[in-house]
Amino acid sequence: MSNTDNKKPVSQQEEEVLENIMEELEAEAKEKAESKDPEEKAADAKEPEADVQEAESEEVEAPEEAAEGKDEKKKKNPFAKKEKKDPLKEKVDELNDKVMRQMAEFDNFRKRTEKEKAQMFEQGQGNVLEKLLPIIDNFERGLAAVPEAEKDGAFADGMNKIYKQLMKQLEDLGVTPIEAVGKEFDPNLHNAVMQVQSDEYESGIVAQELQKGYMFHDTVLRHSMVGVTP
Repeated sequence: MSNTDNKKPVSQQEEEVLENIMEELEAEAKEKAESKDPEEKAADAKEPEADVQEAESEEVEAPEEAAEGKDEKKKKNPFAKKEKKDPLKEKVDELNDKVMRQMAEFDNFRKRTEKEKAQMFEQGQGNVLEKLLPIIDNFERGLAAVPEAEKDGAFADGMNKIYKQLMKQLEDLGVTPIEAVGKEFDPNLHNAVMQVQSDEYESGIVAQELQKGYMFHDTVLRHSMVGVTP
């Protein structure tokens, strides 16, 4: 019998042994798979999905962390150096402020000057009008002295027209007579020179006007000379 013949049966035996081992392993694996609970099988199936979700969450969180790092860098450092101001801009701002102040001062000066000028003009006008008051007094005395028979005459009529024209011009300039008779005595408007007994008026009332007073706008041009009841 040759050597080849002796080897053949040995290889068949090995193959048979290997086949038996594989069958036993397959049987054990099958038994283990059948013996597992349904929950364990579902958990084993979900494990790969959970790993994928964890990986995705890590990938999503990474940009957020990067953004937070950028925000922290953007925060101002209290010890950081201040930016240098442009000297040219500072000079322009200074000159602009100076010009604005000068313009405001000039506007105030202009208004004050105009007010003073108006006051001086009004004062000068009042002085001139005050000098005309004696002429008005003489007109009134002259017209009062005309006899009743001659009041309708041409001369008296002409004088009366001139007097009315003069009073109209004074009124247009702001000159108005002060009311006195029958009014309560006012030291700001009236100048009491005598006491007058009167049954018509109560005490402290102007009963007689000796000289007419005049107002120039809101200023007393001349006080009324009056007699007051005691």
